[in-house]
Amino acid sequence: MDKIRAMITGIQGYVPEYRLTNKELESLVETNDEWITSRTGIKERRILKGENQGTSVMGIEAVKGLLEKTGTDPLDIELIICATVTPDMPFPATANIIADKVGAKKSFSFDIGAACSGFLYALQLGAQFIQAGTHKKVVVVGADKMSAIVDYQDRTTCILFGDGAGAVLLEATTEEYGVMDAILKADGSGEAYLHMKAGGSRKPATAETLANREHYAYQEGATVFKFAVTNMADVSAEVMERNGLKGDDIAWLVPHQANKRIIDATANRMGVGPEKVMMNIERYGNTTAATIPLCLWEYENQLKKGDNLILAAFGGGFTWGAIYLKWALDPK
Repeated sequence: MDKIRAMITGIQGYVPEYRLTNKELESLVETNDEWITSRTGIKERRILKGENQGTSVMGIEAVKGLLEKTGTDPLDIELIICATVTPDMPFPATANIIADKVGAKKSFSFDIGAACSGFLYALQLGAQFIQAGTHKKVVVVGADKMSAIVDYQDRTTCILFGDGAGAVLLEATTEEYGVMDAILKADGSGEAYLHMKAGGSRKPATAETLANREHYAYQEGATVFKFAVTNMADVSAEVMERNGLKGDDIAWLVPHQANKRIIDATANRMGVGPEKVMMNIERYGNTTAATIPLCLWEYENQLKKGDNLILAAFGGGFTWGAIYLKWALDPK
């Protein structure tokens, strides 16, 4: 029997209209455009504005666009996985809300939280439902409204993050395309360096936690940077070696958009030149689980059937991983 693989048959992204520029951040915290750009590569980021606007709003738009673009009946979708650390609410799952609003009435759905590695975790999980032969059409969403958990009085974190969503459709193939291999890892000791202090069951919200500004993302930047540079580069090199790939064999590196210096270090370790690296961090910043699908969406017209892609990410937890993906679509 031919081996079943999961291939991406459609990709769609969504970003809010509002642009938060480095110039505007200068009026909020002690920083400047040159400092931000030189250290992160970010010039602006998108922010979801308005009352009652959660992560699902962006996920819904991405999935609606995906279904329309691929001519897919929402009733044919059997599973929706949403990777996010900024769900609309603790429950129901943001994926459930997305499924309802796009009309995917026959799907089951759930969220997965792996921070910036979330899309990779969700993509591999979705692929395994396809590979098992139990599901034919799976939608994987990466979406985060990081502006909801960023402290705009903290110049070390507020410059980094933006809002956005991306979604892919996975379907089965017996050809040599799609998700070829994945290495996913985690180290819970990283909790101390990148986390949100309050708002969970360990430390529920109180007047004191609010006053202490403990409901925002916290990170020790230098430690996170060191771990990210090492682990994201190592796992990318590992998945290449395991599949007999050299730098020349890779059409594109699709890295999590956290910091340009981390991206450059990963590309160097892989032996991949800058012309093969997908990059949009300057316009969107770090959208957490949305960065990789947003890159695929923006570069879609440059992708050719059979292209070897390495998707790589590192996130809070710590979580990290790399996926070897062989692109299945010709440019439109």
